[in-house]
Amino acid sequence: MNVIINGDAREVETGVTVVGVLALFGLAPGIVLVQINDEIVNRTRYAETVLAEGDRVELVRFIAGG
Repeated sequence: MNVIINGDAREVETGVTVVGVLALFGLAPGIVLVQINDEIVNRTRYAETVLAEGDRVELVRFIAGG
């Protein structure tokens, strides 16, 4: 199935969840904000939120610094 992740076309397994996508990038769910089709996904729903064909996903990792 094809989705867009941070502007890049990617092929992922059908039925993949947000947690599965984060695992592809080696990211822990607690440090990433996820937006699908311009809507922020509540972190408590990452494991149950399944991506669909053509979804646009943005992964935002917060970095501290000055």
